[in-house]
Amino acid sequence: GGLTPAFLLAGEWRGKMEEGKAYSPDGVFAHLEMLEARAYEAAVKQEETEQQEEKLARLKARVQELRLQRDELRAKVDLQQKGQLGKEGVVSDLAQPSARAVLEWKIKSIKAMLEVFYLTGIAGKLTKRGVCFCISTAYEGTYLDSYYLDLLAKAEVQIHRHSVPIFIPLEQIAKKYLQTDIRRFLSVLSDHLNAYVGRRYQADQLQEHFSDQIEGTLQRNSLCNLLVFNYKVSSKSKTFPFNARLLYGDLCRSLPTEVIVSCTPDAPASLAETAAAHSDLFRRGALHKAFRSFSSAEES
Repeated sequence: GGLTPAFLLAGEWRGKMEEGKAYSPDGVFAHLEMLEARAYEAAVKQEETEQQEEKLARLKARVQELRLQRDELRAKVDLQQKGQLGKEGVVSDLAQPSARAVLEWKIKSIKAMLEVFYLTGIAGKLTKRGVCFCISTAYEGTYLDSYYLDLLAKAEVQIHRHSVPIFIPLEQIAKKYLQTDIRRFLSVLSDHLNAYVGRRYQADQLQEHFSDQIEGTLQRNSLCNLLVFNYKVSSKSKTFPFNARLLYGDLCRSLPTEVIVSCTPDAPASLAETAAAHSDLFRRGALHKAFRSFSSAEES
């Protein structure tokens, strides 16, 4: 049922060699092809397993969210039923839910909400004046930064203090969602922060690992939604024939919406096709991974 270890496969092949079954070059190549095929199958299975784990985590978060909605509906129904009993004269003192009952229901809802957010990288704790949230960010499994948001629970929810960067449109997001749907507010804010750190991480990785292929310093703004740089493909070349301009029009994404890769005026005309291929790579995947593929191609 499982994969055969490489050393067992090698032993099996050596056994065949001793028996005179694999002396020909064709036999050697056939066995190598079989080993490569098995290695590829193992890599595919590993990728499928990781995708299933990510899907399971998303499903768990969705289950928790649905349970929270169910509990909220039950609480509302209970309060309504108590109100109806009071109106019919059966239990007059329950005609209106007490302030304590409403407060307990709100606290229970907030605790359930915090459990849901924990599965999505958002943690929180109750404070004397409201709730303090911590939004953790990551890119492709690499943990990056955490940002804090302290909310005051009043008739109108207020942001007391926070560590969100000034260039993240926090005020606009709060105006749109904070008073009506706090879960949506935190989710959108988390998307903005994760996309920002993802763009910044790609630019940092490019400068750190491929500085010999970049001319000067990569130009970027604070939000890292605009990157401009000149680069070369081969580290042996002394010229930087390509110019790249990456625009990230969707601030909730870490991949560019517009990519322009052009050649410098003195570059050979044959590089135009290469520039188009690079543009497609930059649009579909992480920036530093695209450069890694360039290096691999050059080595090949």
